[in-house]
Amino acid sequence: MGEDTPNTLQKFRLSKPLILGLFIGIIGVLSNLLPFGTELEEDFGLKVLFGLRGVRPVPSDSDIVIVDIDEESADKFGIPEDPRKWPRSLHAHLVDNLSGGGAAVIVFDVNFLEQQSSHENMKFAGSIRKAGNVVLCDSIEIEQIPVTNEKGSSRGLIDVARITKPIPVFSEAALASAPFPIPKTPHKVSQFWTFKTIAGDTPTLPVVAFQVFTLPVYDEFIRILRKINPEAGKLPEAREEIKGSGEFSRLIHDVRMIFQKEPRVAAKMKRELKNMKDKSVAAKQYQQMSSLIEMYERKEDSRYLNYYGPARTFQTVPYYEIFRDGEKDARLFDVRGKAVFVGLSASSPTDKHESYYSVFSQKGIDLSGVEIVATAFANLLEGRSVMPLDFRLHLAIIFIWGMMAGAICRKYRVSVSSLSVAVLGSFYLLFSVYQFKNSGAWFPIVIPLLFQTPIAVFAGVLLNYADMKKERQIISKAFGYYLPASIVDRITKNIDNIHASHQVMYGICLYTDAEQYSALAESMDPEDLAIFMNKYYETLFKPVKEHGGDIANVIGDSMLAMWVASHPHESMRREACLAALDVARAIEKFNLNAQPMKLPTRIALHSGHIVLGNIGALDHYEYRPIGDIVNTVTRLERLNKSLHVKILASGEIIDHLDGFPTREIGDFRLAGKSRPVHIYEITGSEEESIGLQERAFEMFSKGLDAYRNQLWDEAIERFKDCDGILRGDGPSRFYIGLCEKEKNSEHRRLWDGVVSLEK
Repeated sequence: MGEDTPNTLQKFRLSKPLILGLFIGIIGVLSNLLPFGTELEEDFGLKVLFGLRGVRPVPSDSDIVIVDIDEESADKFGIPEDPRKWPRSLHAHLVDNLSGGGAAVIVFDVNFLEQQSSHENMKFAGSIRKAGNVVLCDSIEIEQIPVTNEKGSSRGLIDVARITKPIPVFSEAALASAPFPIPKTPHKVSQFWTFKTIAGDTPTLPVVAFQVFTLPVYDEFIRILRKINPEAGKLPEAREEIKGSGEFSRLIHDVRMIFQKEPRVAAKMKRELKNMKDKSVAAKQYQQMSSLIEMYERKEDSRYLNYYGPARTFQTVPYYEIFRDGEKDARLFDVRGKAVFVGLSASSPTDKHESYYSVFSQKGIDLSGVEIVATAFANLLEGRSVMPLDFRLHLAIIFIWGMMAGAICRKYRVSVSSLSVAVLGSFYLLFSVYQFKNSGAWFPIVIPLLFQTPIAVFAGVLLNYADMKKERQIISKAFGYYLPASIVDRITKNIDNIHASHQVMYGICLYTDAEQYSALAESMDPEDLAIFMNKYYETLFKPVKEHGGDIANVIGDSMLAMWVASHPHESMRREACLAALDVARAIEKFNLNAQPMKLPTRIALHSGHIVLGNIGALDHYEYRPIGDIVNTVTRLERLNKSLHVKILASGEIIDHLDGFPTREIGDFRLAGKSRPVHIYEITGSEEESIGLQERAFEMFSKGLDAYRNQLWDEAIERFKDCDGILRGDGPSRFYIGLCEKEKNSEHRRLWDGVVSLEK
């Protein structure tokens, strides 16, 4: 079970990126299933793609021309600005000029619903009939009609399209007529209809115009279609057999139905057409028939407009220019083989009629209706309208991107993950623009780049921060068993610079050492010894912690505690002394309860400046105090054994510190040290002092003065008095031995009253 734990943890760590990735992927998919997701991609995503792609040239093989019914022309002719009031004879003259110039198709984006004089109407109708390639625009209105069930209860509303054709004299003369509904909304125009289902699957103006434009390849197209599908036998065999507007629209409808009923027809025709291309079909004919196949095989009734640029991107000619005389002007506006669209173009910001907001609208100038028709026509001709991805592929890309972005942002730190998703996002955007520019393929960019990516980065930051905080808490908890809390906090925040983390501080060191530990360790089972020592250290640690100290180190049976600050202050010394007294009491109680095992403990206190920090090299560091006071306090603790006392403190600790009964022990030059240390014994709290102890300490003080003055007999006498009062006083007996040694010594040394210890 234990061996599987690391693998389990590793799998859990790996699952975190996958979980976030899955979450971000699902969010992206769900947002795209909601209306706002689609609207964002259409309103903003397409604009970005068009903006990055820039203006695209119109199909060169068609040379689409727009004849602008503009105010300037109205002024030239001296007629009203309202196009509905223009004389039909003027349009007749226009059609004659265009037809005589060899225009392939003439499309009027104008509704001729009102009667004018019979002369004007007949003249225009005659020109239309003579040209034989004029397509007029039907008017279409969408009405909502209530629907009821058999019981008469309402079942809601349905949309019904009502189409109004031009006045009969024009619709009968024209080769075809068709509506072109444009959804003019507060937002930009993004789509156009190819067929209007609610109007009986009626083909729209761009489709009809394109079919007329490709009449030169009609015979070959029908021949191939008849070869592949027998149902095409009912279609007119040659273009000359197509007569009248109604018959032309019915032809388009019947061809589309063949393609929709048998989807394999399109693939078979493309193969047949490719074989012909290798032999006899010209490039222009091949392109036109390929585009016809593509138009009929598409099942959707609407397409996204693949705009070419802003207003006037198509060649636009003022209406009056077509009426100029002279050979030079005729060549300037050559319309041979071209598709000519006649309508109102938005030439200035003030022209609000027939204007539509598009991705290329700029400086208040939108695209006119006739430019929208020309754009749709050009898209059909190229076979390159904007193509949304298959919905399943669209969702798959969003999901995969979310998985990838979420996993990266969860696995790596903020700087790396942000840079990674930024680079990947840039490549994805460039790829999307490339596909959009070259094939019209529309890859989603808003949801992945502007919705999923920020969420992934933000979630990654929050979750990684939460992980880091949790790990820091775990580290802090683990380190807390070995280091002070303040030090742990500093290390966890700056663990990269652990080797450089040290500082000079004022510190108080409390050092303890247990007697009889070696014998105890030798006699006990290691596991029992570990349990016993843990209880022992718990007894030591508690008083230190209660008085604000930190455990700096534990080695064997010794403990080093410390209080640190930027500068000395009395309260810190007081707390250290109180801690020492409480440790002594706690150990006494511990030893009473731990019978027959005992660990009498000696304690020492010293203070001064230390270097506090991480000490070590390579891959091993320890946090500990370094300095003379650490060495001094360990030697001071060993002096307890020679003096047979429990707590010793240096003068740096006791000087000017009231409230503690202490006994001056004297000046000692500890082993290995050159400077003497003034030493005191801490005997207990003031409440515990008794008169007997005070008299004994007074005798000891007099003996110490006599020792310093080399009055050996007097000193011995006073120390014996103290020893007699306390009935076995270690310091007194220690000094009695020193005095007798000095008294009997034949060698005199330079006297300074300092006790020098060799070990």
